[in-house]
Amino acid sequence: MKAVRFHEYGDPSVLRYEDVEQPVPGAGQVLIQVAATSFNGVDGNIRGGFMQGPIPVALPHTPGIDVSGTVAALGEGVADVQVGDRVVGFLPMAGDGAAAQYVVAPAEILAPAPASVPLADAAALPTVGLTAWQALFDHAKLTAGQRVLINGAGGAVGGYAVQLAKHAGAYVIAVAGPNSAERAEAHGADEVVDHTTGTPRTTVDAVLNLAPVEPARLAGLLDLIRGGGVLVNTTVWMPAPSDEQRGVRGIDLFVRSDAEQLARLVALVDSGELRIDVAQRVPLAELASVHTQAATGALPGKTVIVA
Repeated sequence: MKAVRFHEYGDPSVLRYEDVEQPVPGAGQVLIQVAATSFNGVDGNIRGGFMQGPIPVALPHTPGIDVSGTVAALGEGVADVQVGDRVVGFLPMAGDGAAAQYVVAPAEILAPAPASVPLADAAALPTVGLTAWQALFDHAKLTAGQRVLINGAGGAVGGYAVQLAKHAGAYVIAVAGPNSAERAEAHGADEVVDHTTGTPRTTVDAVLNLAPVEPARLAGLLDLIRGGGVLVNTTVWMPAPSDEQRGVRGIDLFVRSDAEQLARLVALVDSGELRIDVAQRVPLAELASVHTQAATGALPGKTVIVA
């Protein structure tokens, strides 16, 4: 089969489109014929060698932590998934990923793919959708009637976060750039603040920070949070600040795979309450170009890599 791998850490030029042996599922695993994976920022950080501590991968390594595809074979002991099932999943970060024609995945991390979108586009959901869900509901404990500020609302995680927060009945203030303000509005934000021209000046119950802002600007977001509120931060290289005097907690989010939560996201997609946005679809052989786009800041949005 074909796969994209890197044999050493480095810039996008280390990615090779090559022939590799098709994997065989072990106990508790399934073999997936990949429809697509997607690009996430962590893919570039792993390839660059910046994540060797928290995410130790064996070289050569196949990137791609999102997968959508069709179950092609079952390992021993797998009962809840059948050959031919269309599935999505968030793969273990340290294992080989889905930038390949086939990938092996633990059966327990998979959810049925949404029926209302093309199977390849479903690869845009798992990692960023779960990040948004866990930030809002596992950590911020967002409930109807609360006010939430989403900093970085124009990105892939932000798009899901705005939609999910609105679906939960919250009042959503989206902070985005001038090129993504319309998208935040389309996702249902009650207010949109252009971070290049304005600063939010309202009190909220929770802040979700998705943007690589300066530490001082991140700390400044605390002033917007009422006493007892929470700041959830996904830029984990910059720890979330807190304000102990006012009981404002700072939480650093490390997204985890959760098939039950992913299935709930899929149900929202199929009910029309959650929209999957795909900015571009790129053939597997051209994955290196996507990494280059990301490294130069030219990535237009969520990118799906079609096997």
